[in-house]
Amino acid sequence: MIDEELLKILVCPACRSDVVLEGEEIVCVGCKLRYPVKDGIPIMLVEEAKKPEDEDKKE
Repeated sequence: MIDEELLKILVCPACRSDVVLEGEEIVCVGCKLRYPVKDGIPIMLVEEAKKPEDEDKKE
């Protein structure tokens, strides 16, 4: 679980937009990159993020 205070100060490193928690991922409201959360720690690295088109390929 991510601390609410931490979530409030996080921004997307790619576009600087706000982010929201969705399940086990942190999702950028701007560019839609999805960052993983591992052991309660958000991995806010662009290289680790799933791109929106990656999600489209799954469907």
